[in-house]
Amino acid sequence: MNQTVQLMVTCLLDVLYPETGEAVLQVLGKIGLKVEFPSEQTCCGQPAFNAGMRSQARRMAEHTIRVFEKSAAPLVIPSGSCAAMLRHGYRELFREDRAWLVRAEKLADRAYEFTEYLVDILGVSDVHASYTGKLAYHASCHLLRDLGVDRQPRDLLASIQDAELIELTGAQECCGFGGLFSLEYPEISAAMLQRKILNIQDSGADLVVSCDLGCVTHINGGLHRQGQPSRAVHIAHILASSGKKNPELIDFHIHLK
Repeated sequence: MNQTVQLMVTCLLDVLYPETGEAVLQVLGKIGLKVEFPSEQTCCGQPAFNAGMRSQARRMAEHTIRVFEKSAAPLVIPSGSCAAMLRHGYRELFREDRAWLVRAEKLADRAYEFTEYLVDILGVSDVHASYTGKLAYHASCHLLRDLGVDRQPRDLLASIQDAELIELTGAQECCGFGGLFSLEYPEISAAMLQRKILNIQDSGADLVVSCDLGCVTHINGGLHRQGQPSRAVHIAHILASSGKKNPELIDFHIHLK
């Protein structure tokens, strides 16, 4: 496979989880893709957009479009929420500005969430990963509801050698993060997280896999505070793994207070 893709490094990945970016690069590299990383990229504007700060979101969106429209290569995004922002949020943001809407739609048409691109565009559901342990999948809200992506990460996880894939009760239920939702409605968010943690505990899974780092951060915070042995990880870490259970993979970024 000799193709080039652009990689969008999301805010959470850039600030909190650079090792997840390395895992994404490892997966894309081992299936033969050349990855371009435009260094001038910044936030896609979703937090401001969700907060109703449309003028600020527009400035960030315009910058994002300018950065990534320099190349015609597919844009791979390791986040369902950021991919949904480009796919749907930009169309709403620029609906009254025809010139920018056309540019936004051209970018949206070649923007894909990470697992969506692997399975639907490349036809790759087996990246020759292996992991010895029990895995459960948590479906993040934007990925599932805005993009309709659910089968794709499950297909990738099902192909992992030596892994036992466990169906998580309430896998499609929100973990309670929701970006600003968890800040504006902390009590409701905490109740939703507690339900998710109880389901994880009942599953017996070693790792809970998600495609969004917001969910990973929120779930790991609850698991860590309650002294639970399970951990949440981004799917890229599992797809990049090989061999036995990796303590570094399980323990990364769990020290949340």
